Amino acid sequence: MISSMTGYGSASRQVSLGAGVVADLQVECRAVNSRFLDLGFRLPDECRGAEPALREMATQSLSRGKVEFRAAWRVNSVAAGTAKSNPHALGAIHRDRLDALYTLQEKAQESFPKAQELSIAEVLRWPGIISEPRGEEDGWMTATIEAGRAALEALMEGRHAEGKALVGVLTSITGKMRDILKVIEPKVPEYVAQYQEKLTERLSEALAAQEQAKAGAELMERIRQEVVLYAVRIDVAEEFARLKTHLQAVDKALAGHGPVGKRLDFLMQELNREANTLSSKSVSEECTQAALELKLMIEQLREQVQNLE
Repeated sequence: MISSMTGYGSASRQVSLGAGVVADLQVECRAVNSRFLDLGFRLPDECRGAEPALREMATQSLSRGKVEFRAAWRVNSVAAGTAKSNPHALGAIHRDRLDALYTLQEKAQESFPKAQELSIAEVLRWPGIISEPRGEEDGWMTATIEAGRAALEALMEGRHAEGKALVGVLTSITGKMRDILKVIEPKVPEYVAQYQEKLTERLSEALAAQEQAKAGAELMERIRQEVVLYAVRIDVAEEFARLKTHLQAVDKALAGHGPVGKRLDFLMQELNREANTLSSKSVSEECTQAALELKLMIEQLREQVQNLE
């Protein structure tokens, strides 16, 4: 299935921290466009051990995109009565660091008598005062991997859905391009005939001026230039053929499976090259306008293709 490179997924799991304390672990997986697969991880220390497993899962499932895993956790609940029966369930206080903080406060107040004392909340938030329950490493590993897998699956579902929508948009644009080719291609002989008449008039004028020319070589050189220019301008059949071939290749890629972004990006370059050539060889205003419309649609295709994996 063709996928977009952008998406988001999240999942949560619970981790037992021991002593009746439970933490909620939230893992998010975000993806944006990138030429290659670029993985990033923002994980707390408790979840770092799961990074290799998350990396392997992402590598097996994705081929392009800048993908980032983020994890965060918070204490969710403490079992009823646990706080009374086990005061350490909410975290252990380091008595020596608490005493050191008290001493530091006294010394500070000696220099600043008007300074207020620290509140209980400020003391508890002081780094190193409380050692919060952390749980077992295996529990964090299991929860992180499970939540990461679920978040990655949600991300992929979103990418598939967006990819399906993009295929519809791209197919609609290629259909409009075919309609333009169907209208313009049959008219090319008429455009060439009109240009041929103009060229004949120019040659007639040149022949009429032959009597006034000092040398016949100048006249022949002018005729050769006009003929070469004519030959170059009328040869657009090749461009039409290649445009139709490239559009078929685009539709074939969109009807396939798996990563197609790089292939489609290359086809956009080829389509743009043929449209530019068609514009430069145009012998009528209508043909020039059609070439400009084709270039505009190719640019629209290119913008959407940048989102495909």
